Amino acid sequence: MADLVPPGELALLVVPIDIEAPKGRLILPQVQTIRDVLDNGSFCVVTKESGLPAALARLTKPPALVVTDSQGFHQVAADTPREIPLTSFSILFARCKGDLAEFVRGACAIETLRPGDRVLIAESCTHHPIGDDIGRVKIPRWISQRVGGELQFQCVQGHDFPEDLSPYRLIVHCGGCMWNRREMLSRILRCRQAGVPITNYGLAIAASLGLFERALEPFPAAMAIYAEMKRLKD
Repeated sequence: MADLVPPGELALLVVPIDIEAPKGRLILPQVQTIRDVLDNGSFCVVTKESGLPAALARLTKPPALVVTDSQGFHQVAADTPREIPLTSFSILFARCKGDLAEFVRGACAIETLRPGDRVLIAESCTHHPIGDDIGRVKIPRWISQRVGGELQFQCVQGHDFPEDLSPYRLIVHCGGCMWNRREMLSRILRCRQAGVPITNYGLAIAASLGLFERALEPFPAAMAIYAEMKRLKD
């Protein structure tokens, strides 16, 4: 975070409190981001998505970065002035725990999907899904809407991961907050060897909701990769 929120600058963190939020605590990516900001000698303000406009209005200087839970991307993007950099916790973790460049390429593969294609949703933890689960309900819905037809989704948890990845056109991984970087890079390598694109939750959501460029702007190298892939496609 030091390159995004220099010492003495402020990060505004948007943390939804909904049915999936654990009672009485924050989830690990949010806690780790707060700790990273503090370790860097920077400041942070934490608000729910409904409190974002008021939080911004109270600041005498715009924040260096707004970071949102990916599920709130659409509303937060609408409420954050265009000149303020915006990304998500999951995209920060794509860089911290994985390979942001590889995940950007994987997210671009969403545009190549066709109805009926198979997509694997992979979660590193083994939580019990409830309600409108992000990996089993929301991401499949958003990607299918982007593609314009129904896709075949399969979900795996923990260390369960298919030996044969060839049936899948895309793998969408969680942020990997429970894993170290080596474990995540190992999965990325397996996908690369199988020729199957891989991305993560935050990048898949941003791409599906039409917010990809906005979410990548804080990361010039990743933005350059996206621009090149877009140029080749056109």
